[in-house]
Amino acid sequence: MTLSKPQVLTLGTFPDATMAELERRFSVHHFPRIGHAVDGLDATTARQIVALGSEANQGINRALLAMLPKLEVVALFGVGTDLVDRGALKERSIPLSNTPGLVAVEVADLAIGLMIASARQIIYADRFIREGRWPQAQISLGRSVGKKTMGVVGLGAIGRPIGDRGAAFNMRVLYYGPRRKLDVPYEYVADVIELARQSDFLMVACKGGPDTRHLIGRDVIEALGPNGTLVNVARGSVVDEQALVAALRDGRLGYAALDVFENEPHVSTDLLALPNVILQPHHGSAGLETRIAMGQLMIDNIAGWIGERKLLTPVG
Repeated sequence: MTLSKPQVLTLGTFPDATMAELERRFSVHHFPRIGHAVDGLDATTARQIVALGSEANQGINRALLAMLPKLEVVALFGVGTDLVDRGALKERSIPLSNTPGLVAVEVADLAIGLMIASARQIIYADRFIREGRWPQAQISLGRSVGKKTMGVVGLGAIGRPIGDRGAAFNMRVLYYGPRRKLDVPYEYVADVIELARQSDFLMVACKGGPDTRHLIGRDVIEALGPNGTLVNVARGSVVDEQALVAALRDGRLGYAALDVFENEPHVSTDLLALPNVILQPHHGSAGLETRIAMGQLMIDNIAGWIGERKLLTPVG
């Protein structure tokens, strides 16, 4: 008798190689954009597992959990858990895993790329040439990053390599977080407004969720000032987007470079209209090699749970 494959519900999008491996090993029910329905999933099967992609706009909420009475485990394709109702999972003793340690360097590289692209007007300069303006006009000067001050909000798995890269550019690196870290060479600033006041480039790399919602509000943005640049590779919820737009429009903040947004994938039309902003579609970890490695770790977590009730990377 042939045993049926374990049932896996996939929410969001994954690399083609990851989807192919999921489908080879499991019985996959795929929903790129999940709302409150999981039509097609056999709710009576012995095993149900959810693999959550980074673009699943609803995440794991109580409404979805109520439709999955046999749910055993949730495996994230990514690090952040702000799309997951962890309290609801704990009530049912459902474990959670993620893919830590793989995305940090990739996201840090994008943060630095955004900083340089903004400072040196790389995207604007590209348009300047494509529009045929080079023979008729001189492009305005950009801004240097060397010997400037980089403030990092959240010197964790992603923030630390951002700071290290800033130091390699001969920048003065400061950081803010809930506590001072004893094993880093950078100066700790206990107040995020003061960090912004001292910074030329403010790099947001902290966790998302209710604890950090609008941490970067009007006071922080205005402290960064008309010559400052805000780079956000954390979560859109960390920055008060209305305050950001108003400050950029009024000249109270100089520049912004954003990979995340409060209502993504829908981006404010006000942001789209601003010339001093660089926008990216939340792809900090979107290096092909990194995404494939993330997918494999997610699959290994699923297989480990099925085989031995062990997750390689459980979220505590």
